[in-house]
Amino acid sequence: MNILETILATQNGGAVKQMGQQLGLGDDQAANVLSVLVPALAGGLQRNMQSSGGLEALMGALAGGQHSRYLENPAALGQATADGDGILGHILGSKDVSRAVATRAAQQTGLDASILKKALPLVAALMMGAMARQSSGSTMTAGASSPGGGLMSMLTPMLDSNRDGSIVDDVLGMLGKFGR
Repeated sequence: MNILETILATQNGGAVKQMGQQLGLGDDQAANVLSVLVPALAGGLQRNMQSSGGLEALMGALAGGQHSRYLENPAALGQATADGDGILGHILGSKDVSRAVATRAAQQTGLDASILKKALPLVAALMMGAMARQSSGSTMTAGASSPGGGLMSMLTPMLDSNRDGSIVDDVLGMLGKFGR
């Protein structure tokens, strides 16, 4: 199961409902926000994992961050903004990139960019929760030929938009769009 599917399915959509309530959105709108923002953030996560020490930092954050609480108890998402902002800093690197992601997502969803800016830290926290949940089941390395291989299997379906088996061209295209 990929990250987006994990978030959408957990607690019968409880995290989606909670996020929607916090942002003043219906369940369908919140799910749409997730379907746009999760792949964008996954691209940044992929880039960070390939940097020196990036995979190790992610594994450490997953092991010690207690991020799965956002999926186990969706009400905890109410206190996720600070944690999510920290995660965004690591994934995207700057507020300018975060703003660009929110602006692009607003164009894709038809929602106001201010709502997407508020959604970003919540989505980042939910993503880490989904990855932490999956990593606790040892899917991060099960069957993987290299560390993080299982994590890559969670990210790849969202990043390979043209279904050519390679995410390199897709991630580069995403990052190019955000750098404009």
